[in-house]
Amino acid sequence: MRTLILALAIVFTLSFSAGAEAKSLIIVFSHAGENYSVGNVAVGNTMKLAQIIAAKTGAELFEVKPAKEYPSTYDECTDIAKREQNAGARPAILEDKDISGYDTIYFGYPIWWGDIPMCMYTFIEAHDWSGKTVIPFCTHEGSGAGRTDRTLNSTMKGANVRKVTAVRGSTAQNNPSASERALAGILK
Repeated sequence: MRTLILALAIVFTLSFSAGAEAKSLIIVFSHAGENYSVGNVAVGNTMKLAQIIAAKTGAELFEVKPAKEYPSTYDECTDIAKREQNAGARPAILEDKDISGYDTIYFGYPIWWGDIPMCMYTFIEAHDWSGKTVIPFCTHEGSGAGRTDRTLNSTMKGANVRKVTAVRGSTAQNNPSASERALAGILK
């Protein structure tokens, strides 16, 4: 009888665990305003991808916003981005998000000078990534994922970081169906 009760308890536990849904979160930084090759936009290129992922997966979306907003003009923004990168800056962000309750994290950003914007490092370094599955995606206008595959693997300690999915910003901004096709591999 004791063995039967133990066996039933194990089956119940496994059934309950199998039915528990993994929680997903999209963490994204995106720059609206003047963007290379797309002009002035109300919704940034990377946010366009994040919105597709949210619609397809039902994942919660959290936008990283720097405490001091980047300029809306392209040249001013890229000048500041380069200075921050050269200085190894960690700009303050407006608010944080507790990631402890999420199993899968989609992590989106534009490529700025071959790297992740420095405000995203501020977010990364504030969290424990152990045991998380991180699915990175980025926008660019010719540099692909830059060096961010290496960077994410070295900064998100203990996470299972997947290969970065890189989509041209002009595609993200102007071609939703092509964007969905580009994201198909991470929307499974």
